[in-house]
Amino acid sequence: MSTERQKLQVTVVEMLRAIAPELQADALAPARPLRSQVDLDSMDWLNFLLRLHQHFQVDIPEADYARLISLDDVLDYLQARLV
Repeated sequence: MSTERQKLQVTVVEMLRAIAPELQADALAPARPLRSQVDLDSMDWLNFLLRLHQHFQVDIPEADYARLISLDDVLDYLQARLV
């Protein structure tokens, strides 16, 4: 994993932790669905996506929500738009 992606992952996990303080970052499986790992309901998930939008200044249209399932999906999505 590149240093850039590692920094991005740390930031994304911090945002998740703000919503789910019980989150154990080292226990996250990057390819598994985040919502089930972190036990986020739909409102928590929307708050997480809003935090991503605000922090990174990246538009995340509602049509893309279904693509953002795992931590890897979120990181790939952000990396493609932060270029």
